[in-house]
Amino acid sequence: MSQARPSKSSELRARLDHPVIDTDGHMLELSPVIFDYFKQVGGPEMTEQAFTDLRLRDGLKWYEMDRAGHRRHNLIRPAHWAAPAENTLDLATAMLPKLMHERLPEMGIDYAVVYPTIGFALPDIKDADARRAACRAHNLMMADMYRGFEDRLTPAAVIPCQTPGEAIEELDYAIGELNFKVPMFINLVRRPIEAVEEQAPEMSRYAFWIDTLAYDSIYDYDPLWQRCMELKVPVTAHAVGQGMHMRRSITNYMYNQIGHFADAGHAFAKSLFFGGVTHRFPDLNFAFLECGVAWGASLICDLKERWEKRGATGIQQLNPEKIDRELLRSLFEQYGGEVLSGRAQQGAFLRKVSEHDGEDDFAAAHVNSVNDLLDRLVPNFYYGCEADDRMNAIAFDTRLIPGGSKLNAMFSSDFGHWDVTDMTGILSEAHELVEDGLMSSDDFADFVFRHPARLFTGMNPEFFAGTAVEDDVAQMLASDVQAAA
Repeated sequence: MSQARPSKSSELRARLDHPVIDTDGHMLELSPVIFDYFKQVGGPEMTEQAFTDLRLRDGLKWYEMDRAGHRRHNLIRPAHWAAPAENTLDLATAMLPKLMHERLPEMGIDYAVVYPTIGFALPDIKDADARRAACRAHNLMMADMYRGFEDRLTPAAVIPCQTPGEAIEELDYAIGELNFKVPMFINLVRRPIEAVEEQAPEMSRYAFWIDTLAYDSIYDYDPLWQRCMELKVPVTAHAVGQGMHMRRSITNYMYNQIGHFADAGHAFAKSLFFGGVTHRFPDLNFAFLECGVAWGASLICDLKERWEKRGATGIQQLNPEKIDRELLRSLFEQYGGEVLSGRAQQGAFLRKVSEHDGEDDFAAAHVNSVNDLLDRLVPNFYYGCEADDRMNAIAFDTRLIPGGSKLNAMFSSDFGHWDVTDMTGILSEAHELVEDGLMSSDDFADFVFRHPARLFTGMNPEFFAGTAVEDDVAQMLASDVQAAA
């Protein structure tokens, strides 16, 4: 396969006057290879502990039980048939970095960031030592496998986030020692509920809350965000929402899967905003991967509308102490009839105001105007969007977003997973929005090139040095400087 075969995507790429950067392809790891690295890092005993934990998390126990067992234990239907099969060449491509590198031109892609698959589960391993060893082992494996392909491929390092300390330790090692350029943060951490652990510890695995690392967390994650600034890397979040809250069908994988990445991104973005992270770190870029952009547009509109009603000034209109009680009493007398007459003072809304009522939920975000709100939500948020998502067009419709803003939607192929049946058709499928008049050619250039490039160069202008897109990115950055002058 030394010669790239022509495809609709490669023919489209030949017509474009800019490169294509894929922000989210996927590697399919081989379990025996991973466990070889586990043994190197943690030894046989820790490897067995990690395997036992992963067995609980990746759905293997679901297959060992009948439907009654699924119901009794509330075991969610796991992913099944989740990788290419009939298209065996694509299956091999997702497993073999050398073949992936060779086939990128056939896909119409100049450069790709590659995320794991099994690696998603590693930061959730309960035992701290096993978790950290597993993430370290995975990063060592990926560094070895992708060495020599840096001109077109860069793998993402798995960063455990149960505590800021362990996240910083692995981030320092992955970036400083293994020369990774992209971290993968699992930004939703399952925490035990203390009361359950105290009263029924055997039930604690069924009862948990979700820590979004920025608001109401039990830890201060600001040192982690600061370390990202110092290492010049964005916070690229790729959390999994399946199995949380209402995504717990025991029979239907699609029920659990649809929208779960968007839910994970939505929760993290709200947490960053309300926790004031985007105020304290205005130069730090955040990426929400494999989740589309529609939820991001909705969140911005929702927050604007709610800030206007429940910001520090607006919420005072709702203060029960401002009720004209005499007027309310007279209206109840006049209109209350047999049921409500004379009962004006019995409404729950007339209870005594507590010291916590009327608090400004937007205080930590330091929002004093709509422009402040947009500054916290638009410039540094990037959204990974799959090629077949027609809602990608929303990011470029200035009629919808307050302030006439456009959102930083980015091309994210998701190759290697079941939703990509032909790797050579991804780019051409994304371009259908241009052909259908829902996105302009300039918007498409933002989508597949400029936004992905700015996610990384906004943190490190030298990110693409030595890559196949180095010259194009340099020209883009020069144009950005000229436009800002």
